[in-house]
Amino acid sequence: MAAMLIGRAFKSAKSSHLVVRARSFCTTSAALKPDADGQSSESSSSSSSFTFDKETEKPIFVKAPNARKKNDSDSVTMPTSFMTGSIVGKKFYKTVTTREADDGNGWTVMLDYRTLKTPSKRPLKLRSVALAKAIAAEWEYQLAEGIRPFTMPLMKLACTALERVPLTRSKIIEHLLRKIHQDLVFFRAPEDNDLTSDVHEIQVERIDPLLEWVESEFGVKPNLYSSIFGGKQDEKLLKAVEELLKKTNDGELASIDALEASAHSVVIALGIYCGKLQIDDAIQLIRLEEDLQVDKWGLVEGGHDIDIADLKVQISAATVFLALSREN
Repeated sequence: MAAMLIGRAFKSAKSSHLVVRARSFCTTSAALKPDADGQSSESSSSSSSFTFDKETEKPIFVKAPNARKKNDSDSVTMPTSFMTGSIVGKKFYKTVTTREADDGNGWTVMLDYRTLKTPSKRPLKLRSVALAKAIAAEWEYQLAEGIRPFTMPLMKLACTALERVPLTRSKIIEHLLRKIHQDLVFFRAPEDNDLTSDVHEIQVERIDPLLEWVESEFGVKPNLYSSIFGGKQDEKLLKAVEELLKKTNDGELASIDALEASAHSVVIALGIYCGKLQIDDAIQLIRLEEDLQVDKWGLVEGGHDIDIADLKVQISAATVFLALSREN
């Protein structure tokens, strides 16, 4: 379901005739927070229904004003439980549209005549019309019996970029820099071991070109290691990566963080960010060792196939969100 929605969202974005542009600076050599109303995320997440707020903004009607109920609201706020992935209630709307924000800065999603809001009751103001249409597509294809956040990865990333990243930007960057020392692409299987020699050979073939890109992009040759506990990278590499991360906007940093979490690799995330890797390239590198095991011992139905499908959704969603976060 989620994979189908990603495909439709990307198709919707392409229909807007927008061109994805690489950032020019790519050529240079998670803390919990309380909700806006003061409640903790634990207490908020127990809610399984939508919260409607009274707002002073001008109503947006899609039907005659006298057809509205007296106590109806002009906005709909996502419960905090939306970010946990649990079903948050039945589908209560009929139409999904997009419109330019009232201040002309960004785009919003409308559920009938209600403006969609984030869990902390902020307007879901999106950077581009393409991103707004992609998220609208996720809402459009929800089933009547229940709204399922796990089929809406772009909506979740948008909430993260609007609410979490601005408050925890420095901590996210610190987290990513720590992860570099255990990066997936810096691990190298022993060459002189019969059990791992085939892994070593394919690592040299598939990963070495990416390592060469790292050296040319950041001006530092990365250190390789064979320990499962990771190694230690040069401080110059960390500094170069830090400078790159500081130049990102909130949507881009949210995408990089999500890519790293799924790939277990900051380098793969940055490779996608800088246009070095495409989605299929990244997935092949992430699953390199596991695919070798599947080829040797076979695929476990209900295990490997689900893992592959989930990985494709997570990497694709973050990559699409990254691209649409750069458009105006």
